[in-house]
Amino acid sequence: MTEKCGLVAVLGAPNAGKSTLVNALVGQKVAIVSAKAQTTRARLMGIALEGEAQIILADTPGLFEPKRRLDRAMVSAAWDGAQEADAILLVVDARKKKRDYLEPILASLKDRPERKLLVLNKVDSTPKEPLLVMAEALTTDAQFDEVFFVSALTGDGVPELKQRLAALMPEAVWHYPEDQVSDASERLMAAEITREQLYRQLHDELPYDSTVRPEKYLTRKDGSIEIHQQIVIARESQRPIVLGKGGAKIKAIGEASRKELAQLLETKVHLFLHVKVDERWADAKEIYEEIGLEWVK
Repeated sequence: MTEKCGLVAVLGAPNAGKSTLVNALVGQKVAIVSAKAQTTRARLMGIALEGEAQIILADTPGLFEPKRRLDRAMVSAAWDGAQEADAILLVVDARKKKRDYLEPILASLKDRPERKLLVLNKVDSTPKEPLLVMAEALTTDAQFDEVFFVSALTGDGVPELKQRLAALMPEAVWHYPEDQVSDASERLMAAEITREQLYRQLHDELPYDSTVRPEKYLTRKDGSIEIHQQIVIARESQRPIVLGKGGAKIKAIGEASRKELAQLLETKVHLFLHVKVDERWADAKEIYEEIGLEWVK
């Protein structure tokens, strides 16, 4: 059989479930997930296989009204992910009744030439009748070619979506080896996993203006991996939140991250974390380069 390979841009508003859907399509975790909006910051490629087709999924940051430089870079990365795509998936949280936040996204998609698929996500907790009404309205607004009803969390509808994406991919040689599931380096993925734990364990205690920077990543003689990372926060008052009483919170974050990294890398991991305060970290050009975002003014 002839090999097929193509690019699918996964777009949507923050918290629509894009990263969860990409992970479900790939069949394993390649993108971090949290309840905090705008968790995905840079475009990350997840690589899914279906029969003879390799589906390259561009998990993009959420589309929203940008205010800061980092916000503008994230929105720019999302639309860049849609350039020259063989298909565009717009992922919509089916539980949300108000849809005015989608209007600028739908307007931007309406006249695009790529094949456009509407994915109504989180349908496991949504009555069927409103779903059909929503699908009809959104399809009219942006002229979607197809509509899929899925729950990325439970996997409902995901196999059917994956099969359809495979059928849409053009004939081409695979761009990545068969066993590769993401284009992210282990160094960047390690930092992302720690950032996910930072969000999960601190919830609303820590504002969105924090990040994790990779500092050192090396393989020891015994085959284990030594990783040093910097948790960057914007204010000194946030330091005790990250550290916790007697350093208990940062220890818990590091332990959870280390366990997940050891499983991912299939070797023992030595993880070292420290906290740095930098009020202007979101304006630091080197941070944008680390996570693959374009520096925007």
